Amino acid sequence: MPTPLHRRLFLLGAAALALPARAADATPPEVAGELPGARLQGSGRLRVFGFQVYDARLWSAAAMGPEQWSTAPLALELQYLRKLDGQAIAERSLDEMRRQGDIASAKAERWLAEMKKLFPDVAAGDRITGVQLPGTGTRFFVNGKLKGEVRDAEFTRWFFGIWLSPRTSEPAMRDALLGGAAPAAR
Repeated sequence: MPTPLHRRLFLLGAAALALPARAADATPPEVAGELPGARLQGSGRLRVFGFQVYDARLWSAAAMGPEQWSTAPLALELQYLRKLDGQAIAERSLDEMRRQGDIASAKAERWLAEMKKLFPDVAAGDRITGVQLPGTGTRFFVNGKLKGEVRDAEFTRWFFGIWLSPRTSEPAMRDALLGGAAPAAR
């Protein structure tokens, strides 16, 4: 026979299950504020050597083909599935940016310093969202709060290219984020 304590714990557990959580396809508030009318373009999960690293979701205000990624306003939301060091995230980001082509040393150092300031240590459940402002820069949000901005259009193209460029190290992730989109009609 359940005790009053057991009943209370059960009710607390049931109440916790009933709490509204943001569905994976619900537009995050920071994305809705930056890209009114944004909708989910695609999503995927990054695994490295069998370890789950993050879930990625690409948001855009209008449907876009795979060749339009660098010119469209969009947001990339990464929800981490494990604890990671912010400095390591910044360094890996620069490594992935370099996969797309040569970056001058001074520029790479400047971009790395910016990312180290913007990317905190993360734990499972934390989110970093980058909003691409084509021709202007990138705004970064951590768990929905504005962390800062890199006002450099070239940085923006290289940064989002980590996931969306044809030279990405994760072509399956690119396809998933772009929603398997066929090239736009001309």
